[in-house]
Amino acid sequence: MARKSRKNIASADEHPVIKVWKTALYIRLSVEYNGKRGDSLETQRQIMEDCLALCPDVEITEIYIDNGVSGQTFDRQGFQKMLADIESGKIDCVVVKDLSRLGRNAIDTGYYTEYYFPLHHVRFIAVNDRYDSEDAGSGSSFALPIKNIVNEGYALEASRKTRLQLQRSMMAGEFVGARPPYGYRKDPENCHRLLVNEDTAPVIRQIFRWAADGAPLDVIVRWLNEADVLTPGYYLASIGLITSERLMGSGKWQTWTIRKILSDQVYTGDMVQGKTSATAHKQSLVRPEDWIVVKGTHEPLVSRELFDHVQAVRAQASRKGGAQTERVPYTENILRGKIFCGCCGKSLHRQRSHGRYVYHCIANDRIGKGSCPGKVRLREDDLFSAILTILQKEGAAIVENSFLVRQMGDKAAGQKTKTAQEVSELRQEIEQDRKHLRGLYESFVAGRLTRLEYQAQKAGYEQKIGAASAQARQLLERQELLEKEVNGYLDLSVWLASVFENPVLTASLADRVIERIDVSSSKDIDIHFKFKNEFYQTEGVEYE
Repeated sequence: MARKSRKNIASADEHPVIKVWKTALYIRLSVEYNGKRGDSLETQRQIMEDCLALCPDVEITEIYIDNGVSGQTFDRQGFQKMLADIESGKIDCVVVKDLSRLGRNAIDTGYYTEYYFPLHHVRFIAVNDRYDSEDAGSGSSFALPIKNIVNEGYALEASRKTRLQLQRSMMAGEFVGARPPYGYRKDPENCHRLLVNEDTAPVIRQIFRWAADGAPLDVIVRWLNEADVLTPGYYLASIGLITSERLMGSGKWQTWTIRKILSDQVYTGDMVQGKTSATAHKQSLVRPEDWIVVKGTHEPLVSRELFDHVQAVRAQASRKGGAQTERVPYTENILRGKIFCGCCGKSLHRQRSHGRYVYHCIANDRIGKGSCPGKVRLREDDLFSAILTILQKEGAAIVENSFLVRQMGDKAAGQKTKTAQEVSELRQEIEQDRKHLRGLYESFVAGRLTRLEYQAQKAGYEQKIGAASAQARQLLERQELLEKEVNGYLDLSVWLASVFENPVLTASLADRVIERIDVSSSKDIDIHFKFKNEFYQTEGVEYE
């Protein structure tokens, strides 16, 4: 692979002109790296760097990593970022340890190696497969489809074997989950066996006793929160089984958590698994009759009689509530995730009452008395009317200022011409330095420079090229940001003008303009609009 392609050498007065490839190292691990040696991130990188050390026409520009992502999908953050940099001209050479690191889907991998890379004039190197698209002697391109099929077959077979093994384990009553159910812990001697967790089992038993006595879910939630009982997510985090804040949750018990616990047969000593299945890398629910249930695999936390009694109590409460309430479908909550209590900061709960919808704070009911110092309660129609009134006032200023922004747009057009000239001059400097860089390499190859001399002078030119490239990029980004803000503001003014003709708060309107709403009372409503500062940001851009 160290041979230089004839495509890279053009004769000019018998002096070779060497192309320097802007190279990306792409590294992927199917299972998140845990620090063990082997096919680790560091190992892959070392293999590629050792190989490229013998290729002076290759310059590593960027390293892209996807840690813990399957090769059967190309929806990977690092890979997609690399494609974006290829299309922007930042990268024109891609190096992987072997073809399987690029992907294990034969059709899609073949698309990139046989169509996408050649279309974008990208050199592709697979080190361990001894393949280099610019080296005719490195290996046949006819072998690539075969290797891709083999890699895909390996991935599919490994996936199939894993699924079969998991199914066998579940059928045998072995626990296969990553984290044990709340109330249990994994046996240190056998991770597929559940043992009672004396720290959390009492909480489970108490929840079932409360439910058996007829306590509503929201009351159980309040009692647990008032007693400062750690939620399942926070407990798992406290013992190191969860590190993601998203998985930890809010730290407060919720009714859906209690509902899930009370309906989980695992607390009767039965192993219940296979509730979801993965299809095309997406999880879907499995019908209850298809769950894998193995009875009597571990010590129960509640008796079967108590469990069945709780199900009967809950079913009766559900029927009673259904008989009293007319089954009318709920309308869409278009402010979900946007509206909060101005007194305690918690999300406001939307509830239907006598045919009308109201927003109110339930912190005192769910978390504990005294959790919220206010008593926020507001009808939805009154809230929508207030939002539209404030929107029209704020939006009017946007529409009025659109004339000034159009003037700024004219200035932006003049600035664009100046920016283009400056960028052109910088690119000429960069190209000149690149010629000097190639000349250095030619002198090094011809023996007119020692390696130390070559490396020292090369570093100087690379620094100049990097600085000029960064300056050009900053100029273009600044110009692009300016044009984006001006155009966005003008589009917003036109859009708001059309909204004023039909002032109705819809889901699309709420998503477009509302960032957050804090309600302290019916007369104290603080709305954070997404466009609030757009004009001032645009106005603050300076022109030379």
